[in-house]
Amino acid sequence: MEPDQTRLYLTRHGEVVNHGVYNGQTDVDITPKAIEQMERLRELLKDKDLKGVYCSDLRRTQKGAEIIGRPHGLLPQAFPEFREVHFGRWQGLNYAQVMEQYPADIPQWLNDVENFRIPEGESMFDVHRRAIPKLRELIARHRGEEILLVCHGALNRVILAEALHLPMAHLLRMEQSYGCLNIIDYTPTWSVVKLMNG
Repeated sequence: MEPDQTRLYLTRHGEVVNHGVYNGQTDVDITPKAIEQMERLRELLKDKDLKGVYCSDLRRTQKGAEIIGRPHGLLPQAFPEFREVHFGRWQGLNYAQVMEQYPADIPQWLNDVENFRIPEGESMFDVHRRAIPKLRELIARHRGEEILLVCHGALNRVILAEALHLPMAHLLRMEQSYGCLNIIDYTPTWSVVKLMNG
C-alpha cells in the first residue's frame, strides 16, 4: 500500500429472507445461504490487513460485517448514512406488484435514475448526498490502510459510479450480486476500481 492510498473492499450483504422484493430500509434478516456467502468473503479477506470494518445500521449488513471482521478482531461500526435507498411506497413489494399498483413509477425512475424520487422515499441523488461524504471521511481517516464496507445493492452502485466518475443515469448497468466483492483504491486525487461484482 502506498502511504496516501486507501483500499476499500466493498461488499454487498448476503441473500435476504424475502428475496425478490424492494426492501430498501426495511430491516430484514439474512438466510443460511447468506451466512455461507459472508463466510466465503471472510476466507477471501482473512489475510488482508484490515484496519476498519464498516456497514449500515441494518442487520443484513451488520451480520455480514461481523462474520468478515472476526478474524481481524474488528467489530463493525455501523452508520445510517450507508443504508439502502429508501424505496418509499415500493418497500415490501416486488417488481410486478409495483407495476400493478403504481404503473407510472418505474418508467419514470428508469427515465431519470439519478433524480426521480420514489414517492415517500429517496432518489439516487439523495443517497449520494448522504453516503458519499461519510465514505470520503473514512477514506481520509485510513490513508495507507485497507478497510471493509458491507453495504447494499443500490448504495454500492452509487459508490462505484462515484469512483468511476460515471453519470448516475447508468447505475443500473452495474450488477451487484448478493455477497459480491468490489475493490477500489483511492488516493487524494484519483480512484481506480480493481474489481467489480467479484
